[in-house]
Amino acid sequence: MISLASPWLLLLLPLPLLVWRFVPPHRERQAALRFPFFRRVTEVAGVTPRPGAVVRIRPRVATIAAMLCWGLVVLSLARPERLGRPVTVERAARDVVLAIDISGSMDTKDFEAPDGTRKQRLAGVREVVSTFVAGRDGDRMALIVFGSAAYLQAPLTDDLDTIVDLLARTEVGMAGPHTALGDAIGLAIRTFETSEIEQRLLILLSDGSDTASRMSPVNAAEIAADRGVEIHAIAVGDPEAVGEDRVDTATLQALAGRTGGAFFFAEDEGALQEVYNRIDALAPREVETVSYRPRRSLSWVALALALVIGTGTLAGMHLAARRRGRAHPGALRDAEAPT
Repeated sequence: MISLASPWLLLLLPLPLLVWRFVPPHRERQAALRFPFFRRVTEVAGVTPRPGAVVRIRPRVATIAAMLCWGLVVLSLARPERLGRPVTVERAARDVVLAIDISGSMDTKDFEAPDGTRKQRLAGVREVVSTFVAGRDGDRMALIVFGSAAYLQAPLTDDLDTIVDLLARTEVGMAGPHTALGDAIGLAIRTFETSEIEQRLLILLSDGSDTASRMSPVNAAEIAADRGVEIHAIAVGDPEAVGEDRVDTATLQALAGRTGGAFFFAEDEGALQEVYNRIDALAPREVETVSYRPRRSLSWVALALALVIGTGTLAGMHLAARRRGRAHPGALRDAEAPT
């Protein structure tokens, strides 16, 4: 299918006709010879002398070529385009940031697997989170890991395989032994600043209490709420432990409540899997469908045709003039030859 991007420019088509109709013709004075016997010649011829003018007559071929060239130039200005078949693209309608605690306490081997064996907390979290990420195909996700400080492992991206791979390479203690919940939330807020999508979800997982943040987690949650960030907080670990190893469920619950999110507690790998299933149900994958038709400009075709027609016409007129010039002197010589 072919369409015009600027069809209103076709109104220029009658412009030459309007110029020819309403603009006065061009006049130019030229030098002339004065004959002393000019009056006698006119009397013999029986004509009355008056101011004269020469109107050049354009060959019909040149007129037709000029009309075609003008039409093609106007058509090119109207930008003809070939429309391709509709292309439908799905893009994420929500951005998700995963913030995973990798402090020293995540090395504790008290996380029960479905088969009854106990494994490292971070290992169990990695398996469940990797499954969750793989099921969010089409979403944009980012990965933050935090301990004594928070670090952005992957910015918002559609490449979920990279998120899974980076999470698999993460080890306990890489970000320090302590827990900085507030800093992790602050880094998530800065990560969302690069997003133009209004729906923003932060999934925060921790097994300890905040001991290293420069900003209070509650204050960070207030800022997140103002920026439209919804926090789902997940607590793992032992709430009865002492010191930094005790998971601060009260703070995590407060963080979720202030942003309109939800709080979950997972004692083992199965419970954590159920938590992520519930999060998936609360915040299902949302996509926006964008449809467009690729366009291919054809303006160059009209310009090329105008160039070919114009060049061909000028070349033909030039050759015709040269032929007439060569034939005319011969005719004069024939006329002047003695009989």
